[in-house]
Amino acid sequence: MLVSARSFAEYRAMFALTDRDLEQRILDCPGGAAGFVAEAGRRGIDAVAVDREYAVHREELGLLVERETLFKREALVKETAGFARTWYADADDMVRQWVANARTFRADIADRPDRYVAGALPELPFADGSFDLVLSSHLIFSYGNRLDEDFHRAALLELARVARREVRIFPVMVYDTGERYEGLDRLRDELAGVGIGSRVDRVAYEFQPGGNEMLVLSCAGYRAPGSVAPRAAASEPVRWRHREGVSGRTA
Repeated sequence: MLVSARSFAEYRAMFALTDRDLEQRILDCPGGAAGFVAEAGRRGIDAVAVDREYAVHREELGLLVERETLFKREALVKETAGFARTWYADADDMVRQWVANARTFRADIADRPDRYVAGALPELPFADGSFDLVLSSHLIFSYGNRLDEDFHRAALLELARVARREVRIFPVMVYDTGERYEGLDRLRDELAGVGIGSRVDRVAYEFQPGGNEMLVLSCAGYRAPGSVAPRAAASEPVRWRHREGVSGRTA
């Protein structure tokens, strides 16, 4: 898995965030080395990031992502050929932006460590309804052919548990195939059965062709069963290939 470092502006577009949305308490899960929480803090927005990598690397994560992004530059050139150029002029521009965002993250996690919490789906270290709005970028469906449907179900229920109002997941496309996650309708039906409404919205963000949709979960009427914890599922660990000296497909 690739730890990303996207910007505040990209988050606004990916999740169709309005000024009113940004007045709420927001969770970024997984936060990776994105610049969203850092820039949110500068703007007086109440935002927190959670990621399992914060338990191991914390400030070092920004440097690791910077080096990993530079190391994978050639792979990114090949993989993103034909992708939309709305946000990145080319692969080199993407590398420059991700490096800058990783540096912003690195400075902020050092200055405001309480805003970066160690934790991972499908069990987050937060009480029920801790956040008004929960954002999840480039994990759940992006790795739809590597993480099984049990994980997806447990992860969505856990995100809904900690959200008072909404969960927004971007994208609904599997990275490796470029297709919408095939189990999406099944999962939406199951969520509806426990009181979580959902819809798929098109957003003003597209990098991978066709990757311009997010899933929105309406959580106001959902109450998680107090005695049932989400079932843990195995997930592919992050591999820092610049440390291994091994090239390979990114995601």
